[in-house]
Amino acid sequence: MSTNLGASHSVEGLHLNCIPGSFRPPLGAEYRAISSEEQQYLDRATQFASLEGAYSLLQATKPQTLSFALSDSAIGLLSWMTKKFASWSYCDGDLETVFRPMRCQRTCRSTGLATLSTPPSEYTRKMSFAHFPKELPTTPCSWVERVFNVRRWTEMAKGGHFAALEQPVLLARDIQDSFRKPAS
Repeated sequence: MSTNLGASHSVEGLHLNCIPGSFRPPLGAEYRAISSEEQQYLDRATQFASLEGAYSLLQATKPQTLSFALSDSAIGLLSWMTKKFASWSYCDGDLETVFRPMRCQRTCRSTGLATLSTPPSEYTRKMSFAHFPKELPTTPCSWVERVFNVRRWTEMAKGGHFAALEQPVLLARDIQDSFRKPAS
């Protein structure tokens, strides 16, 4: 959704803190060979898929089974989402170090389904990215630059996949800094 809005001429720019692991830039003989950083990303993505990717495979192959199970049971949905919060957050397995218990419950209760679409092949609007250390495998900046007009790439000190819940102040500050006009 954000990438589609970012391609619009009605916005100044785009700020992301997650790029799906399925993203691949243009590759082929006309592009330089994969760098060691890019290979490390591919290795990390492969490791993530083997340790954490079963949920994605289940959602891709048996979505109705999962949707019935999660929508029929509040405890089932809370359990499913809590496992993701614990695995994908900057909390070393202790959720209460970053989340208030009721925040997880409210978030699970209000969660809807979002769809991802393939980004357009070229973006002319400036793009900023906040990389949180416990985010799911993140596409290297060198690949993102092949498609997006990357103006800012921030390595955040802490946070994970749920950055807006975990580190709202850090995320908000990075978004503000990304669109702040330079002092004259």
